[in-house]
Amino acid sequence: MPIATPEVYAEMLDRAKAGKFAYPAINVTSTQTLHAALRGFAEAESDGIVQISTGGAEFLGGQHNKDMVTGAVALAEFAHIVAAKYDITVALHTDHCPKDKLDGYVRPLLDISAERVAKGLNPLFQSHMWDGSAETLADNLAIGQELLAKAAAAKIILEVEITPTGGEEDGVTHEINDELYTTVDDALRTAEALGLGEKGRYLLAASFGNVHGVYKPGNVVLRPELLKDLQEGVGAKYGKAAGSQPFDFVFHGGSGSTEQEIATALENGVVKMNLDTDTQYAFTRPIVDHVFRNYDGVLKVDGEVGNKKVYDPRSWGKSAEAGMAKRVTEACANLRSTGTKLK
Repeated sequence: MPIATPEVYAEMLDRAKAGKFAYPAINVTSTQTLHAALRGFAEAESDGIVQISTGGAEFLGGQHNKDMVTGAVALAEFAHIVAAKYDITVALHTDHCPKDKLDGYVRPLLDISAERVAKGLNPLFQSHMWDGSAETLADNLAIGQELLAKAAAAKIILEVEITPTGGEEDGVTHEINDELYTTVDDALRTAEALGLGEKGRYLLAASFGNVHGVYKPGNVVLRPELLKDLQEGVGAKYGKAAGSQPFDFVFHGGSGSTEQEIATALENGVVKMNLDTDTQYAFTRPIVDHVFRNYDGVLKVDGEVGNKKVYDPRSWGKSAEAGMAKRVTEACANLRSTGTKLK
């Protein structure tokens, strides 16, 4: 069962929360980066999450038509086949989807999974993300209610981002400023609108200074201790026992975070942490090294014929996969998921 069933995915998240670890959620843009993610998880003996953004799905759909749904479905179907060769369990997720792309991405994918479930099959994806951080919180949560109902009916977990993550990802841009911190009031309004599981399970991407991309020290001020305030504020209103954690949090903009920042986030209910920037670099760096070392074979310099063995995509693709897989295993170690795979 390499691709998690809805029940197994819920179990994975519950185990992470109870064990104070989180799953790396690795963005992929190709079958090769998918294999790199699966390999990294397998080598770390960790289950994990593979995710596809709108831009990644468009790229996967091919540059002739650039269809996001085609790209996402194709990779998911491919993953269902090749993941069987890896001795770990993975969940498939779609990353950031803003309002103007819902009709061309998340809603059609929800419909596809609903049709599968109606036939007695499992959903194609295990979770989808709604990124309403560019909307007012009221509009964000109203759309979240609609999507949560559809997701729950298709046995899918919804991820919602209620306040901005700084920087830019797939065309969604937010300034790095004081708005990058979710308040207890924001969290209370979220619980009121989406419930705490009774309306369907969801993951919450709250903001504690998170920024997409990598920035030099001092440019970004992360406050993962803020997540504890959100848990306690909502728990107090809804009668949860002291120390309980009503929310399953997602850590966005995790590339370049310190080990202490990650540890604090894990203690406060983070069960999923997104990685994209760091794994992109880990994939591309070996390719650049290969080209620099073999430039006169990769290129047909001074009228020569080059060297097919070094411009063959397999020659540099293998090292790219290995480089990205290594970074995934490091992420598993940082998030304490190493050696925690389901038996």
